[in-house]
Amino acid sequence: MSKITKIAAAIAGVILGGLFIMAAVVVLLNLVKDGPVPAEGTPAAAFMAAFIPTGYMTFVKIFELLGGLLVIVPKTRNFGLLILGPILVNILAFHVFIEKGAGLLDPMLILIVVCAAFLLWVERKAFLSLLK
Repeated sequence: MSKITKIAAAIAGVILGGLFIMAAVVVLLNLVKDGPVPAEGTPAAAFMAAFIPTGYMTFVKIFELLGGLLVIVPKTRNFGLLILGPILVNILAFHVFIEKGAGLLDPMLILIVVCAAFLLWVERKAFLSLLK
């Protein structure tokens, strides 16, 4: 791996990890009391009505925090990507199936997808070895 690729991977790891850490800490520490609430009667409202009171959101946020911390450290980055991968797929699925495509062009989501895709590409040999 070239020096430029290593630097770019370090930057992408810090950005990706930082965004997931930020998203987790805000919810886990209840820092935002009145966040965006889906309109009542919508599929997104029904989804969140089941997701939040059951404690499932806390469960996901703990894994976002753990994955974010692991992605920042180069030696544990691949394990962090394995944790964050299913979470990212579920975020995308939420926007595609429940929000009917709304939010897919959110700059934060685009940044997360681009950073994750870049890190997966950089470490593709390690991930391909999982298939053997």
